[in-house]
Amino acid sequence: QVHAVESGGGSVQAGGSLRLSCVSFGNVRCVGWFRQAPGNEREGVASIDQDRDDSLSYAESVKGRFTISMDRANHTLYLQMNSLKAEDTAMYYCATRRAVCSVVGANFKYWNFRGKGTQVTVSS
Repeated sequence: QVHAVESGGGSVQAGGSLRLSCVSFGNVRCVGWFRQAPGNEREGVASIDQDRDDSLSYAESVKGRFTISMDRANHTLYLQMNSLKAEDTAMYYCATRRAVCSVVGANFKYWNFRGKGTQVTVSS
């Protein structure tokens, strides 16, 4: 069983930065970040495929601004978020999956969520 706990969210002004952390337990191929804004469906943000040389995938809306990384020694997943925009406001969750790691067009229902998420609020 894989558990995850997110932290690092907060309130920032547009253009600011935050770094989210997710302490994950377990050896799972796909690790990633999703987000959900009020009234919207949960959407994929970024992911790492550990079985494909740590291949990365990003949602188009965050490319060039967000960076996903992982510290295997500490079993921690990060999401560095720069140049934040108001539309990035959402609850952010980390998730795992055993196959098909890309978040592009991903259906969140096929991913495993264990934490309660961390809130990111960006004011314009």
